[in-house]
Amino acid sequence: MDGAILAIAQQKGGAGKTTLTIQLGVALATLGRRVALVDIDPQQSLTAWHALRARRDDVAAIEMRQVSGWRAGSEVGRLRRDFDVVLIDSPPHGETDTKSAVRAADRVLMPVQPSPMDYWAAKNTVDLAEREKRDFLLVLNRVPARSRLSDRIRAMIAADGLAVAETTLGNRQPFASTILEGRGVAEARPNSQAAQEIISLAREVAHV
Repeated sequence: MDGAILAIAQQKGGAGKTTLTIQLGVALATLGRRVALVDIDPQQSLTAWHALRARRDDVAAIEMRQVSGWRAGSEVGRLRRDFDVVLIDSPPHGETDTKSAVRAADRVLMPVQPSPMDYWAAKNTVDLAEREKRDFLLVLNRVPARSRLSDRIRAMIAADGLAVAETTLGNRQPFASTILEGRGVAEARPNSQAAQEIISLAREVAHV
């Protein structure tokens, strides 16, 4: 059975796409899934993280590919035959590459910070996913503790009839700090709240 392809897409910069790709990939690997990552972002931050990871001998294996956006479809088509989940990290502000990622995916995950500006900006990516007839899910990301605004944003999403993940990712320092180690929170800080959140999201989106 072919693996699932998930594109992490959001045309607004600073939404946390690469961090989500890394942390979700590690969480899925921790849960025993065979994971491949595809980096089509010219900034290549995902590729840089994987280079750090390759120096370690205490982490689960995660496959990595860095390709141009126009090659995303063919690359993930090959990878899905050998991996349970393929995650595509897409660039901000690059509609052509984002479209390539969305077209290649079975499902699109859109990280959204809890602010009206971020949510309104996400609607461009929602429109793209709908045009391409792809399933999508908004993920509330970097949510401050005791944030009433996140509840209001979630209500706005529901009022618009859009799908939103039940799992919320908090604004937690380990999500960033573990990346500097070439790891993710699920393996480096397994008892942390951050790890619990990303594991919950992994189970939710990949049905693990």
